[in-house]
Amino acid sequence: MPEGDTVLQTAARLHQALAGRVLTRSDLRVPRFATADLTGRTVLDVTARGKHLLTRVEGGLTLHSHLRMDGAWRVFAPDEPWRGGPGHQIRAILANAEHTAVGYRLPVLELLRTSEESRAVGHLGPDPLGPDWDPGLALDRLLAAPERPVGDALLDQRNLTGIGNVYKCELCFLARVTPWLPVGALPDGVLTRLVTLTERLLHANRDRPARTTTIASELRTPPSPAPDAAAPGRPRARPPVRVQERLFVYGRARRPCLRCGAPIRSADQDGRPTYWCPGCQSGPTP
Repeated sequence: MPEGDTVLQTAARLHQALAGRVLTRSDLRVPRFATADLTGRTVLDVTARGKHLLTRVEGGLTLHSHLRMDGAWRVFAPDEPWRGGPGHQIRAILANAEHTAVGYRLPVLELLRTSEESRAVGHLGPDPLGPDWDPGLALDRLLAAPERPVGDALLDQRNLTGIGNVYKCELCFLARVTPWLPVGALPDGVLTRLVTLTERLLHANRDRPARTTTIASELRTPPSPAPDAAAPGRPRARPPVRVQERLFVYGRARRPCLRCGAPIRSADQDGRPTYWCPGCQSGPTP
């Protein structure tokens, strides 16, 4: 599922293509709004709110969309062939004289009054990439359920918005705790560090075409070496962080940890594949 940084990039592309221009074509291919016509209206802006996209249009209207697992918005030049999937997967078309934005496989698409956007996004917590970012509020919301596993708490968009499964795994690795450790059992200062890292990583990746978490400066100093089982008392060699590696644990099951060399493990957490390093991260595991 696209996470906050990816959705922000999508919003930027749509804003560049549509904002300030009059729509010459409008086609919303969902039953409830199939007769709605935005043609002749000027697009005012396209904004990301966590994982949600808000396309605001002249006349006090907002087109709200969410990509979820495999939705996508593509932008094309007037004579460019559309690529993104078969025609029956198109859910929205917004075009002006210079660009056409096509929404594929959008599971959420609704037209609402701009004054009522809170119906769609009012439940969300503070956005690390938004003007409403409030780390204190994010901390308070995470601490409201101390018995909850930290991985679940990070994914709850009501606590703070924009984190998905990739960042959940990477943030827990950076904090050196497993995603199954209850929030209330986190060592002193770790939850504050998690919130700070969330903002840092999302901002660092907001303009990157390929996400990376190996930019975290904390990881330039490896932890104390673990003993090598084959050679008691001798430190195990620490593998260097390779340039081509962008993520520390996500998607790297059975491969060596970039920090300690232990094989990365994986298991489901609430139906989501979750990755962690048994050598670097402490806490309960399945």
